[in-house]
Amino acid sequence: MEAIYHRQVLQRAVGGRVSPRALQAMTAANLSQDSLRGLLRLELHFDNSLFADGLAYIDTMRATAAAADKPQLAWDAFGRLTHTAQDFYSHSNYVALWLERFAPGEWPAPVRIDGLDPQLLKHARLFSGHIYLPLEALCLLPFLRRFVRPLLPRDAHAWVNLDGPETGPLFPYSLEAAVQRTAAEFERTLAAIGEEGDQARMKAFLDK
Repeated sequence: MEAIYHRQVLQRAVGGRVSPRALQAMTAANLSQDSLRGLLRLELHFDNSLFADGLAYIDTMRATAAAADKPQLAWDAFGRLTHTAQDFYSHSNYVALWLERFAPGEWPAPVRIDGLDPQLLKHARLFSGHIYLPLEALCLLPFLRRFVRPLLPRDAHAWVNLDGPETGPLFPYSLEAAVQRTAAEFERTLAAIGEEGDQARMKAFLDK
């Protein structure tokens, strides 16, 4: 998902729950996952169908936030896990599976989706885009994308992704699902902080 949409998802999901300072820190940590080093860790983006690894990373970051003795550390961990959670919907075929099952022939309007459907989250045909290097990297360059993408298999990230509006009519669904998942992860993280600490630490995380 493009940076502007990661920002929007966080704002919509938790902007009213935390202080501007906390949201800024969470957003910075979220966007840092798309650094060169972060992009090479495919599980951080649920690429190559690394679903178990991606979920394990989210769990680890939630535990890190819960155990953090400073709000900044908790904000950083939460921001990182939200990037991974949000990329699940923009890098996989979850949206297509949901529309196939619940809204055949209905889309692209209205935009409604359940991003937390337990059956679809473990669907037998769920997959995410495969990263085929070096061609995949060339697709990051807009002026080369239209020449390189036809050379890639149809399961490539370049074909599967819903990173922005230019990817087609399914993008708004991935955005809505990401908002739902981010809000759910916020509640899980807040509950984990409460279990590990006390009300004071929960208030410090909210910074309000």
